[in-house]
Amino acid sequence: MHILVLSGDEMAAEFRQKFAEGANGNTYTFLHSRHLTDDQLKPSDIVFDFLLHEEPERLSDYTPEQVVFCQAVTKQLAALVQESGLESTCTLFGFNGLPTLFNRPVLEVSLYLQRDADKLKQVCAQLGTEYQLVNDRAGMATPRILCMIINEACYTLQEGTASIQDIDLGMKLGTNYPFGPFEWANAIGIANVYQVLKAMYEDTKEERYKICPLLKTKYLRGEKFEL
Repeated sequence: MHILVLSGDEMAAEFRQKFAEGANGNTYTFLHSRHLTDDQLKPSDIVFDFLLHEEPERLSDYTPEQVVFCQAVTKQLAALVQESGLESTCTLFGFNGLPTLFNRPVLEVSLYLQRDADKLKQVCAQLGTEYQLVNDRAGMATPRILCMIINEACYTLQEGTASIQDIDLGMKLGTNYPFGPFEWANAIGIANVYQVLKAMYEDTKEERYKICPLLKTKYLRGEKFEL
């Protein structure tokens, strides 16, 4: 099975870690270009598109018989298809493609059409990965929870209740998480955390997803947390 991967360098490296080339007979082509030619698309049995959510109009590049996994943390598949203007589309799955959250034993995925559930099971077996099916909603599951925790930690830091080090240590000792919220924010990327929370707030209008001013400032300045 040949897999086409559209991503930046960071996620290309993480993809290689999760899906070792040659495993299960799979081969890969990595592209950074968002403009695909027919020759680039034809050999691929499966596409992992980490960039499609930013350009819904590119959904028309894919034919109905193709299987396409789209990064769907900040844009639900239903919204992607609606914005593309297409009446029918490829076999479309969403996936959690955030840094540090993609290369895990269980791939977090969503369905555009429920009738494709058996196809998803078949494809994941070919990929050699377990998967967890979540609802087609902005934030999916793990990113929603983690980014909400990070946001609450930012409010705690902003109020001067505890230091970054104390909050991170408390989270790791209290929940057995591998990282504290600020360590995880830096690993996922402040911009990604900001975009997930923004998408969640726009989707739900719930106060718990309202972005902490401290986190927004870090995002605007392109800064990380000093651990």
